Amino acid sequence: MDDADILTKIRALVDEEHDLRTRSEAGDIEPDDERRRLTTLEESLDQCWDLLRQRRARRDAGQNPDAAHSRDVREVEGYLQ
Repeated sequence: MDDADILTKIRALVDEEHDLRTRSEAGDIEPDDERRRLTTLEESLDQCWDLLRQRRARRDAGQNPDAAHSRDVREVEGYLQ
């Protein structure tokens, strides 16, 4: 997956998040369902951003960005900010 593919996936996830929030405000989705899906979306977004940062860092360091890999959700979510 190259940078453009990752950014396309990020846009799709953000669009889905906005759609979910709109449906929730309209009462078309149960709050528990919304919360579960939002959690999944946020984790997927974090993984995508992490992969994109890895690729950019490798490129900046003169390394092959294709050697970057998607990390486990627990690892990405466990980072200290």
